[in-house]
Amino acid sequence: MNLFIQNVLINWEKIPEGSYLQRIPALRKADEIAFRQPVTFFAGENGTGKSTLLEAIAVAYGFNPEGGSRNYSFSTYDSHSQLWNALTLGRGVGKSRWGYFLRAESFYNMATKEMEYADISHPSMRLHERSHGESFLAVIQSKLSSCGLYILDEPESALSPQRQLTLLVEMKRAVDSGAQFLVATHSPILLGYPGAEILSFDEGALHLVEYEETESYQVTEMFINNRKYLLNRLFYNGGNEDEL
Repeated sequence: MNLFIQNVLINWEKIPEGSYLQRIPALRKADEIAFRQPVTFFAGENGTGKSTLLEAIAVAYGFNPEGGSRNYSFSTYDSHSQLWNALTLGRGVGKSRWGYFLRAESFYNMATKEMEYADISHPSMRLHERSHGESFLAVIQSKLSSCGLYILDEPESALSPQRQLTLLVEMKRAVDSGAQFLVATHSPILLGYPGAEILSFDEGALHLVEYEETESYQVTEMFINNRKYLLNRLFYNGGNEDEL
């Protein structure tokens, strides 16, 4: 399968020994990461390195660290790690360089720049005049319409469950046109995309898991099926959420 990014190599000799990156178990044990499907999800608990790796791939590919297309060039605060400098991307043969990096964390800054970059040929979507969710969805529906590489960092934080279903539809349309997606998410809705590979960052090492094996699915299913019991245990019996 000729994907935009076939694999990622990490040269740890380019990362200083004292760097916090050396202390992220799932990343430190990874030298090569292969992508075999048009949609790959990065799943795992907070702090396991999924967004760090996703951001590094985006920057190594040529995206602005705060989001946008490869034509965006701005910086409001340099918070991205230097992991990107240690990456070598195995690119697909004859693939275009179009794509988009969308992250909820810095979406406000990206929306501001979208207005500044607008012109007669590319009118502004006037994102600041919409709600956060509406503006986020507008970008998705506008930018995910063609063959390209799309990197999404926790898009569910801006989308209702219903709009997450809309995102799945937009992803399917783009994939049918030859697109590739790399998505970091906690959403059990998004993780359900048919045929996607799910790369878990939990348990201290990168490994592929099935949908039903993800914590996002298991915790959601447990809550829906045992809501009263779980809440009673958490609220009144001194329950620890890590022991559920």
